[in-house]
Amino acid sequence: MTSPRTRQRMVERLREEGIRDAVVLAAMGEIPRHIFVDEVLATRAYDDVSLPLGFGQTISAPFTVARMLELARGGNPIGKALEIGTGCGYQAAVLSRLAREVHTIERIAGLLGKARRCLRELRIVNVKVRHADGTAGFAGAGPFDAIVMAAAAPSIPPDLPQQLAIGGRLVMPVGTREQKLVLVVRGVEGFAETTLEVVNFVPLLAGITR
Repeated sequence: MTSPRTRQRMVERLREEGIRDAVVLAAMGEIPRHIFVDEVLATRAYDDVSLPLGFGQTISAPFTVARMLELARGGNPIGKALEIGTGCGYQAAVLSRLAREVHTIERIAGLLGKARRCLRELRIVNVKVRHADGTAGFAGAGPFDAIVMAAAAPSIPPDLPQQLAIGGRLVMPVGTREQKLVLVVRGVEGFAETTLEVVNFVPLLAGITR
């Protein structure tokens, strides 16, 4: 249940469910999702479900990860990316195969330690992990070609679109009772916002935990 063949079955399922970006599919097939979840859940790692991580957080279902990263790429290479909500580090690991440089922010210290261990185990060196409040993004490392947020905010934090490079893409869930995936693209003359499908994420919270 944790073999490369199992990952390829997951990739085939993602393709059947509508993921078209071959680069994203290849990255999903390369990263072993089972090492990012608790050992007792490893046999479910490649099912299309979210799984608990502790601390009230979850690892997103494979389709959700693939969908968000496909939107973030928009069919183009990513130079610099920002992820808000590292969690266990799985999405950052997949993103490391799509971007030259990845900055990822996590507010919960216990999760951050696990993410760092997993990224080291896979010898991923282009992901920079930061223990911080990610609600305002990370302007000091921008501008970014892609920003992906793995928690739902009531509205788009006003600082985030400003941290996009021209042509950059922000993907995040927005809403409280009903959440929807939102894509923001920065153009030369401003921002274009598109509201997409209903999703279900943990809420975006401010502050950090030690």
